[in-house]
Amino acid sequence: MTAGEAVQPPDHNAITPSAAQVGATLDLALIGNGRIALLVDAKGSVVWGCFPQIDADPVFCALLDTREAADARGIHSVELIDCVHAEQSYVRNTAVLTTRLEDSRGGIVEIVDCIPRFVQHGRMYLPVLHVRQLKRVAGNPRITIRLRPAFGYGQVPAAPVRGSSHLRYVLGEQTLRLTTDAPIAAIVDEKSFLLHDDLTLLFGDDETVPEMPRDLGRRFVNRSIEDWRDWVRKLAIPFEWQEAVIRAAITLKMNACDDTGAIVAAVTTSIPEAANSGRNWDYRYCWLRDGYFVIDALNRLNATGTMERYLRYLVDIAANAESAPLQPVYRINGDAALEESAVATLPGYRGMGPVRIGNDAYRQVQNDVYGSAVLAATHVFFDARLQEPGSLDLFARLEALGLRAIACHDQPDAGIWEYRGRARVHTFSSVMCWAACDRLHKIAGRLGLAERAARWGNEAARIRAFIDTHCWSEKRGAFVVAAGSDDLDASLLRLIDVGYVAPSDPRYVATVLAIERELKRGDFIFRYVDQDDFGAPANAFVVCTFWFVNALAAIGRVDEARAMFNALLACRNRHGLLAEHLDAATREPWGNFVQTYSMVGIIESAIRLSVPWDEAF
Repeated sequence: MTAGEAVQPPDHNAITPSAAQVGATLDLALIGNGRIALLVDAKGSVVWGCFPQIDADPVFCALLDTREAADARGIHSVELIDCVHAEQSYVRNTAVLTTRLEDSRGGIVEIVDCIPRFVQHGRMYLPVLHVRQLKRVAGNPRITIRLRPAFGYGQVPAAPVRGSSHLRYVLGEQTLRLTTDAPIAAIVDEKSFLLHDDLTLLFGDDETVPEMPRDLGRRFVNRSIEDWRDWVRKLAIPFEWQEAVIRAAITLKMNACDDTGAIVAAVTTSIPEAANSGRNWDYRYCWLRDGYFVIDALNRLNATGTMERYLRYLVDIAANAESAPLQPVYRINGDAALEESAVATLPGYRGMGPVRIGNDAYRQVQNDVYGSAVLAATHVFFDARLQEPGSLDLFARLEALGLRAIACHDQPDAGIWEYRGRARVHTFSSVMCWAACDRLHKIAGRLGLAERAARWGNEAARIRAFIDTHCWSEKRGAFVVAAGSDDLDASLLRLIDVGYVAPSDPRYVATVLAIERELKRGDFIFRYVDQDDFGAPANAFVVCTFWFVNALAAIGRVDEARAMFNALLACRNRHGLLAEHLDAATREPWGNFVQTYSMVGIIESAIRLSVPWDEAF
């Protein structure tokens, strides 16, 4: 075991029943297949999940409810009578989850949860299906199955319609089916029964299952385990922190939609950024900025397939936009409209509403999107392994985005933090506009287009002159959040990541030190500390601390960076997962979950800090 591997998440794999109340915690596991995703609590209850895709109506919504487990709506639970102990973990290097429950008499039941994902008939098979296996391990466990899907964001519970060996649930325009070898009457009446034999529950699309549930469930689970492990084997992981990186990569893979190529920011909506803050947003959509961060992280691990699918998604969006500006965020299917509204049918996480659907950020001007789009595509022009290398046609499409970047590099926008009540010429947005032109300069050179390369190089230089003149503050001795401002924000730490400055640049070093003085609270970096539309932020935005870790390492403070990175890893939940925010004092997670930004941070920092393989042993 290396020094990097020594720090693991707190050991709470064993819990008491009182620690697993429905909807009370983000100590959850994520299972998914790139089409649907479910969140499972510590005792095996599914408390969140949208069907038939991640941004749809949540069939399981107990995470945003306040009812006790016995009265919960939007839940799928297997309750062991007189449960005194629970353990839970992923099957190694997979997204398959096992939960083991033990009663006071020695009865033990194991729950295996899987959203199938494997190659079938030459293509990836991603059914809208949750496979749940119930296994009697010891004794005579007595269980109660509660399957209570709902629709209309918890407004309408779905009554089951019996079949011979299945139950159908009509949820508005969608019908889902449970096919099982468990006693149908016991499920409908929620009556407890002795688990004599292993049982299988298949919940998903309203389709006939052509074989025994047990056989199909076993086959789907085994093939999914094989597929996940095969994918992990191909990853180019760093020597240190391997388990953390693998779990982060698997999580990002689940947040990437195979069908369309979209990458969602999180699978949830309306988990508040801090208690009673009102900062409750719907993150079940694809931010172009987040998409770039995710594919950049996965590319570093040699997982290029996600990038290729995302690029197709991006090209389609740009084509559909025609002459209109790019939005910062789109639906999974690429639709542009994301009208935001609040629903009254769910009280919210721990009763802290509102619960929002949609996100009005789609209306905002966020000028960094052009840089994010061009950066996401740059890799395909330089990687000879890819089946579809960058083409002249793609370059022409990217040039259209570059022209947008030129036009808006010195214009006000809402910025990376999506301010709703003000607009400024944000430094990060201007730098990303520079990055768009800089990469187009490099791509044109790669394609042998000398005149185009010179044009884009000149444009990059012109934008750089604006940034150096207006976004550097002699008074502060640092880069600042916006042109003419004296404030700081954590996005300035990213200047080295896009190549705007070298880590040794005295201006960057001074900026890092200024951020450390003003934005660091305990072990964490806040994205900013000044007032916004909702007041001053109460919690730390997790990925900002990862950015600071990388900055410390880049300027030579490696030991401090490693210590801070290990402290961050200790804030993960039992499954190695992170939300969007952390309480700097208690380390409690807040914000939408699982947050792709945060998981990207694990990968980026581990790669930057790890001992190289050729020096490890």
